[in-house]
Amino acid sequence: MKRQPARCFLALLALLCIHAAQARGPWRAHEGNTTGWDLMTPEERIEHQARIRGFKTYESCQAYQLEHHRLMVARATERGLNLPSNRRDFCEHLKETAPRH
Repeated sequence: MKRQPARCFLALLALLCIHAAQARGPWRAHEGNTTGWDLMTPEERIEHQARIRGFKTYESCQAYQLEHHRLMVARATERGLNLPSNRRDFCEHLKETAPRH
């Protein structure tokens, strides 16, 4: 009988951990690899990561990447901040490789 409160506590703790992880976005997205991380809401971070994972072509991904960067620069400027200049090309994996002969 005394195990029931402990199980409830562990279940609640697990739910809180899941919620905290979701608030930060998918595990691959973090402040070290996402331009403007601190300028986005938790919901925007999740949407951003989902969009990145959904692209099928380099061109569509790059267009989104450029627009996202433009938006983050605008938000940073409004707040008197500068974004780091060393951006990672998160679309790199979609570049078509030349066929080998």
